[in-house]
Amino acid sequence: MAHSTLPVIQALRDTAQRLATQAPYQWGHMGSCNCGHLAQTITHLSKGEIHARAMQRYGDWERQLIDYCPTSGLPIDTTIDEMLALGFTRSDLTHLERLSDPTIRAAIPFERRDALRHNQRDDVVLYLRTWANLLENQLLAGIQLPELLPSTASVTGTPIFVS
Repeated sequence: MAHSTLPVIQALRDTAQRLATQAPYQWGHMGSCNCGHLAQTITHLSKGEIHARAMQRYGDWERQLIDYCPTSGLPIDTTIDEMLALGFTRSDLTHLERLSDPTIRAAIPFERRDALRHNQRDDVVLYLRTWANLLENQLLAGIQLPELLPSTASVTGTPIFVS
């Protein structure tokens, strides 16, 4: 799963928010689908620019990710490079396009999980927000807080009481 970092979590939340506020969504369009929207967030390219890059090689996002080569020089591979550099994996992106990651799906409430459709805007928003929450929980679980000072402390030998 993607790295539990603030930039990854923010990219997921920003993408979900943009989709939730009625950004153009079209699952069959390489720049307006699930991965296309995340690519827009990360690369700041338009849906048209992402789509044009993808059309220079055959296939949907899954095929593009299988054929990905960091040294190809193809613009879509540069787009994928940026997504991977932020902390996503090729597997993450493949799962995103179909809303199929088992860990993320398991965290979605049961009544929504079985009806989750990969090409429905509201389901994509739910998946992205659930994924962001999972990563945020992982990030927070890894933070070690310093031990708190005891309620009494002695700096000069005289007890100081903190209330």
